[in-house]
Amino acid sequence: MAPVFQATSPRWQSSIPSFREEIARTRPEKSFAENVGKPRIGRQVLFVFAGISSAFAYAAFYTDLETGIWINRLMPAATSSWVSQSVTNADLKRAHRVELVKKWRAWFASITEDAQFIPKAIRPWIAAAYATVMNPYGNSSEGKRLCWKICLFNAAIWLAWKVKRFQPKMNIGFMHNPLSGLSFTLLTSMFSHQSFLHLLFNCLALESFGSAAYLYLVKEQDKAAPEQLEVSASWHFLAFFLSAGLFSGLVSHVVATKFMYPRMVAKLSAPSTPAKADTWASSLAAASAPAASVAKAAPRQILPSLGASGAIYASVTLTALAFPESQVSLIIPPRYPIDIQTGVGALVLLDIIGIARGWRFFDHWAHLGGAAFGVAYYYYGPMFWQHMRRTFDPTTRTPMTR
Repeated sequence: MAPVFQATSPRWQSSIPSFREEIARTRPEKSFAENVGKPRIGRQVLFVFAGISSAFAYAAFYTDLETGIWINRLMPAATSSWVSQSVTNADLKRAHRVELVKKWRAWFASITEDAQFIPKAIRPWIAAAYATVMNPYGNSSEGKRLCWKICLFNAAIWLAWKVKRFQPKMNIGFMHNPLSGLSFTLLTSMFSHQSFLHLLFNCLALESFGSAAYLYLVKEQDKAAPEQLEVSASWHFLAFFLSAGLFSGLVSHVVATKFMYPRMVAKLSAPSTPAKADTWASSLAAASAPAASVAKAAPRQILPSLGASGAIYASVTLTALAFPESQVSLIIPPRYPIDIQTGVGALVLLDIIGIARGWRFFDHWAHLGGAAFGVAYYYYGPMFWQHMRRTFDPTTRTPMTR
């Protein structure tokens, strides 16, 4: 038989809170913003700084190395000194051009030799195809050929986007998400394009403005005092292009994490205070349009970014400052030529309006960051490059003393 009465604890014991309950009462509750946290930018800043420094150091070292090799070819008995009165930059570039033509002819000879096993009816077509491709390539400037190589690299990454098997990894590794915490995507995303039109327009802009920026770098190097011989500006332009892309991506990253993200969190954590319905008409209006008010108050998403537009914008502003008398026109009608500085100013103004209006189709902050990098490089880039050349010049290094 079950007992009629059960032993119970006194009421005064149940009213005493436990130690955990007491701690929970005294500890202040964290807000939504505190629980979410704040993204940091330290790693991205260090990555961009290290990337720019490494790009220019690598470019200066290999430029000095190649220049020394070509000086030794032209002056076998002379010492390898960049400051030489017997050899000029024009001599180096002419010799480099002759060597390049020899390589193309040797390549054509090897193709002709390998084509001996092909039917004679097809051989002329192979030779015609080679001439069709190599004649425009050979007659183009070195800067334009380098820009074409960059475009081909971008096209290869674009093709990788079209393979469904690669898309999950491409979304992580070739598209920069400011909230991911990744740093290397600042570099990989600048060569990545998902849309063919995005790739096409960027390549067309790079072909024209990139080759003009390359020409400016060559001209400034010829003005160096004291004279610094340079066989090619390819490494210099690559360092400029990579650095501009990294810097523009960092500008967009900082704006997204330090300005857009706090606003988004503030909107999400703000309590919703619906307006009081004092009359029948106001209550009917509040009930009939809740979706519109919610959509209006919804915070803007922080979208990932990709593309080489930031680096191209640096080439655009550098070209506009270096060749102010030039004119530009659209590739589609109306093809009315305008002053280059007027056109570039209109592009920058369009990005400023896009930021003010909240347009999200382009990464306007990356565009402005690239434009600012191009302006800064116009004023300080040539001096910085000459300093890097002297720093990594093997002929000017003093030996270590024991």
